[in-house]
Amino acid sequence: MKKTLIALALASVAIPAAAQQLPPAVIVLVDQNEMIDTSAAAKAAAVELKPKADALQARLNTLRTSLQAEEKTLRDTQPQQGAAPAAVQAWQAKVQDFQNRQQQAEQEVQRRQQEIEASRQWIIKQINDAAQPIIGQIMRERGATMAMDERVTIQHTPAVDITADVLARLDKALPKVSITPPAPPAAPATAAPAPAAPPRK
Repeated sequence: MKKTLIALALASVAIPAAAQQLPPAVIVLVDQNEMIDTSAAAKAAAVELKPKADALQARLNTLRTSLQAEEKTLRDTQPQQGAAPAAVQAWQAKVQDFQNRQQQAEQEVQRRQQEIEASRQWIIKQINDAAQPIIGQIMRERGATMAMDERVTIQHTPAVDITADVLARLDKALPKVSITPPAPPAAPATAAPAPAAPPRK
């Protein structure tokens, strides 16, 4: 009797476990770096973005040359020990002015670098967003249950790599993207404080 009860208990445990078994995964791979870098949209965007990058590099070279020359002049004209206080103060004022302009130059370069990086990230987002439904469509056509980035694999057969197919369809669906990211949403206006209640008489 006990053996029968144990067998029934084991059977009742095994049935749900068997019902929960998942079908084997069918995987396709996409090289996302290749998909983004070699897409028609990315190439067109790179052409548009290049003048901004070139202008930034030219501006950086100009600032570096100018500031280095001015820094050398300040070192060469530093008052010697025992110089008149007025001369020392005048030189220190020039140093302070130089440091302020140097900081402003660094902020300018950083701001322009951030603008270019924001454009690049916006380009990548547009391409990725457009690629997702294409990848999903190819998965359905091939009966795949999972799509993975090729970079996370160690070895695979060429048959599971759908990058070329994704690129071909992506170039038709999205030949060009904008390089100007949308403006960030405006911060909500701070509510004005309620007027104070008049004092009771």
